[in-house]
Amino acid sequence: MKQAPRFLFAAAVLLIAIATGTAAMAQKYACVNSEHVLKSLPDYVQAQQRLERYVAEWQQEIEAKYSEYETLQSEYRQKSYLLPDNLKKHHEEQISAKHQEIVALQQQRFGVGGDMDKKRAELLKPVQDRVYAAIERVANEKNYAFVFDRSGTSTVLYANVKYDITAQVLDALGYTGGSADSADAVDSDKKSKAKAANAPLRDSRRGPGIKTK
Repeated sequence: MKQAPRFLFAAAVLLIAIATGTAAMAQKYACVNSEHVLKSLPDYVQAQQRLERYVAEWQQEIEAKYSEYETLQSEYRQKSYLLPDNLKKHHEEQISAKHQEIVALQQQRFGVGGDMDKKRAELLKPVQDRVYAAIERVANEKNYAFVFDRSGTSTVLYANVKYDITAQVLDALGYTGGSADSADAVDSDKKSKAKAANAPLRDSRRGPGIKTK
């Protein structure tokens, strides 16, 4: 008779496990290509172009400072042997100060939390928030438990097209777009522009150069 309670307990655990597994299997899943959605929105494309213009201006600004730095170095090399020690020290301090100015400007424009990060948040985040809100709205309407992102940066290895809600998200945003698979055919010039906005600058420990092309 002592075996009965143990058997009943084991049976109860098994039933709970089966019920849990059944509930998990009953959950609905979907996927979306957020990259395709974003690139289908004119305001996102315009915001990205504005960001790229800011980045280009900042890069030119740093390039100009670097040209000044190179000029100071060249002039000093040409006449250093003629200068007394006190003037040598003065020119070396000028060169060092210009180097530090460039490093500081690089950090201000492109460092973590710098001008590019702030401008990206200002220009792109509002559109991204709208997209995420539309994804959430579609997911709630269709009763999806999870929505996976199948854009180029995701880790989803396979997704059946019939579970792709990209078109529905675009509809929710008031736009119509082609198949989400068309996002894989992004023009190479668009890719290069996106890379320019995130291109790392040269390590300041190796000098102030900022050649990005």
